[in-house]
Amino acid sequence: MREKVTILHTNDVHSHFENWPKIRRFLMSEKKKSVNGTVLTFDIGDIMDRVHPLSEATDGLSNISLMNKIGYDAATIGNNEGIGNSHMQLSRMYEKANFTLVLDNIVDLKTKKRPSWAHQQKVITTPQGTKVGVLGCTAPFPATYAMNNWKAEPVDEVLPSLIKKLRPQVDILVLLSHLGIDTDRALAKKYPELDVILGGHTHHLLEHGEKIGKTLLCAAGKWGKYIGKVTLILDNGKIIDSEAAVAKTELLPEAQGDLAEIESYQKRGEDLLGKRVVAELPHDFAGSWISGSPLMDITLKALEQVTHTQAAILNGGLFLGDLHQGKLTRENLHSILPHPMRVVNVRLNGYNLWRLIREMEKNRNHLRNAFVKGNGFRGKIFGEIMYDGIEYDSFTKSVTWHNQILDPGKDYQIATVDNFIYCPFFPTLEIAGHPHYLADHFLRDIVGDYFAAKYPV
Repeated sequence: MREKVTILHTNDVHSHFENWPKIRRFLMSEKKKSVNGTVLTFDIGDIMDRVHPLSEATDGLSNISLMNKIGYDAATIGNNEGIGNSHMQLSRMYEKANFTLVLDNIVDLKTKKRPSWAHQQKVITTPQGTKVGVLGCTAPFPATYAMNNWKAEPVDEVLPSLIKKLRPQVDILVLLSHLGIDTDRALAKKYPELDVILGGHTHHLLEHGEKIGKTLLCAAGKWGKYIGKVTLILDNGKIIDSEAAVAKTELLPEAQGDLAEIESYQKRGEDLLGKRVVAELPHDFAGSWISGSPLMDITLKALEQVTHTQAAILNGGLFLGDLHQGKLTRENLHSILPHPMRVVNVRLNGYNLWRLIREMEKNRNHLRNAFVKGNGFRGKIFGEIMYDGIEYDSFTKSVTWHNQILDPGKDYQIATVDNFIYCPFFPTLEIAGHPHYLADHFLRDIVGDYFAAKYPV
């Protein structure tokens, strides 16, 4: 008996709500065509991004509400959900979901168990009796997950036993993989039992899929610009043909009211954040991409205060605007610091701190006007690198700490943002640094707290 199973998938939407009306109509329209077979709908994570004011104001609940209207069959999480939310915020998000959240490699550090809102697997039975098994894994970042009391487990520690257990029970085995294209390719070679790997995380686009052995790899790019579609043809419960395609969202028909809907998401988020007053500023605090500024000065001091350090390093491109005299709101802070960045306290010995500053000085001219994307950065250019408590002499190549020459064997602690560790420009931070991440607060929250204490309402 012949059967067609269609799988629709989204990944890395990152709260790009400008594409959501078209995505919703396409998915719901395709689901209605299930009379000609079974249509399943999955999301592969990073559906939310706090760069959007509505996601910020609702801690991602708005994203879950939008997904609920479509009726996804299952989803997994991305790092923007798992790391961009506190422990409680993440749990609250998925407790409101009407779809199954499949997540196999995140464990609660307190209970040593999978969170109550996450399922180890899902088995979907089609009207013709075909069983579709679903597993889900997200990119494991041990240090950053641990700061929110989650344990991120390596995929190879969890998948073998799960595949061994589930494969004999199902006709089709699907992995929701927010792991990246390189990992997906490796998994396809290592676990040929997987029929389909739906990918994300690295924002790769596989317009017609990619076959490794009998495993079909699929991915739909980023920001909802594409929607993935997999067609599986089965004969007596066995896959005899599989193909992947994508629909380009830009080419899908618009409908009356789309623009108003998109604008309403932005306005609602701004309104919610605008009602949260933080401080009363006595004067303007200007920012600058290419030089020091009052806003940079106070942000460096805020970092030092919250991390109990005597030095801090940031880049000017973080500031997308200025703060003005009068009431300071969460919306003001979010608009100039939309980055989902954590503050980090990094311990280095004097030699490695000297090496780090030399790396920064070597990259300075390039980064001043370099366009940078990813790793949490939501600005345009990286901008000028600014120090507080550290001085560099370009003639002697020497580095001083509060006017004292560095002691190569002594330990020093500096404050910065996690983006500096993730980005490729300063390898000493990742290789030789000992980081301590601050949980629950992004850079903008710490700046807001500093202003609130200094200039209370």
